[in-house]
Amino acid sequence: MNKITILIYCKDRPNIIASVTNFIAKEGGNIVYIDQHVDREQDIFFMRLESEFTSETFYTKNFKSVFKSDLADKFEMKWRIYSSEKKPKMALFISKYDHCLYDLLGRYNSGELNLDIPFIISNHLDLKPIADNFKIPFYHIPVTKDTKKEAEDKQLQLLQEYNIDFIVLARYMQIVSGKLINKYPNKIINIHHSFLPAFVGAKPYHSAYKRGVKIIGATSHYVTEELDAGPIIEQDVTRVTHAHAISDLISKGRDLEKIVLANAVKLHANRKVLVFNNKTVVFS
Repeated sequence: MNKITILIYCKDRPNIIASVTNFIAKEGGNIVYIDQHVDREQDIFFMRLESEFTSETFYTKNFKSVFKSDLADKFEMKWRIYSSEKKPKMALFISKYDHCLYDLLGRYNSGELNLDIPFIISNHLDLKPIADNFKIPFYHIPVTKDTKKEAEDKQLQLLQEYNIDFIVLARYMQIVSGKLINKYPNKIINIHHSFLPAFVGAKPYHSAYKRGVKIIGATSHYVTEELDAGPIIEQDVTRVTHAHAISDLISKGRDLEKIVLANAVKLHANRKVLVFNNKTVVFS
């Protein structure tokens, strides 16, 4: 059995859903999931569809060609079709914080994440033992002001060599340049606390504590050249009170970062996110 996922967006107009579902039926497919959304302000139609094909003569490449000529061109669709046979390949970029790394590798090891992790890149050696324990290749690529260009060239070489589909910055404490972003548009996922832009700097939890914040949170988003301003994939918050110490805020914040990042990775790997004009449509 072949299973495909179709993601579509285009100008809203009558008969799109009927045309897509009739096309799937004509091609011998059985729709097992369908969801759609219309952005009324921008008049844009979004759809996600999963379909199964039992015919032994079904080939995804041929299906894509017919879909384009018979349907996508007619509605001027932006579209992607993915086969469930191919797991996306994810590269992990890390520095010294280990909470997100442990969480993602634990979920990966248990089979919870529908993806492959060919390697881990870090600008430090501190977390290499974790990669070794999970038997994942580890590449140490130091980054300084003077070597940043050379370091990114090495990163790109590895990404291309392993045919990486997307990158996750699991608390990678370096700014990613436009060279990498342009190679992986809406395919680099970052995680950070949600105090921005109110509390900037190296100690945001300390600053937030002094202001007596009542809510802390975490945000996962795609990376763009405008720092921490890319399309948001997932967010979550928890309440705090005057009784919580700075260490409590940090602990709660790290717990949120783990959960939010893992959810964002799952959504992306399961092809449930569409990006349009720096905003995401996230399907259930």
